[in-house]
Amino acid sequence: MLLSYIFYIVLIIPLFPFLSFEGLKVQKKVKKLPEAEGKSGITELSTDKQKSILFIGESAMAGVGISNHKNGFAGSLSKELADILKVNIKWNVYAKRGYTVKELTREIISEIKPEKYDLVIIGIGANDTFALRNPLKWEVHIFKMIDLIRFRIGNVPIAFINIPPVNEFPAFSKLMRFTLGRISSILRIALARCIKNKPHIYFNSQEIKISNWLKKNKKVKNMDELFSDGVHPSKITYQLWAKDFSEYLLSKRDIKIILSN
Repeated sequence: MLLSYIFYIVLIIPLFPFLSFEGLKVQKKVKKLPEAEGKSGITELSTDKQKSILFIGESAMAGVGISNHKNGFAGSLSKELADILKVNIKWNVYAKRGYTVKELTREIISEIKPEKYDLVIIGIGANDTFALRNPLKWEVHIFKMIDLIRFRIGNVPIAFINIPPVNEFPAFSKLMRFTLGRISSILRIALARCIKNKPHIYFNSQEIKISNWLKKNKKVKNMDELFSDGVHPSKITYQLWAKDFSEYLLSKRDIKIILSN
């Protein structure tokens, strides 16, 4: 995998000036949207049963593209799980747009207040892709992240969501989608490898296909509607992503038991 990364980086070195130029154009074109409000919340079922989920990550976890986390990934996933398991889900979000795994570990996770959580959900990958992260260094950063989370809140299950589909971002040029998509794929394989056989740690390594989400919702007419700005998810995308991930989580017997009891 490292050899594949090195080979690919060497291959695209001549393209760096073009990629940098196109990256600057994207920054100027894409409106800088704020992060969502409501970093803490709870579902509203008529039951005394309650579970707590901690959400950590980059822009998708920070709710960029929507106004409140109740309509973002945290709120949508909590609602999906609550409706299926008949238990209220409380969520807390610790996330920051633009942050890599290293930055999240250094600046965000250290701020987490030690309290009881039943599950930790982590959304990472896009910013490390943009940084052309070496996969072996990325694995080291992930291990440090996991260790600090364990230190802060104990040995709770940790589940990583899918790597964002940077190869399909409408705001990106074909060249950016192709080159960054390859790096993203390498990091996805690295994450799957480094958490493999680690107890109580999961990763939905399935590659996201936006075309599949278009088929799942007939009201959505084109891909642009699935993005708030050509890069970050729209409200419907957060909901579709959360629904998919809830199905993944509930396929894991120990997670289902923890959230049900």
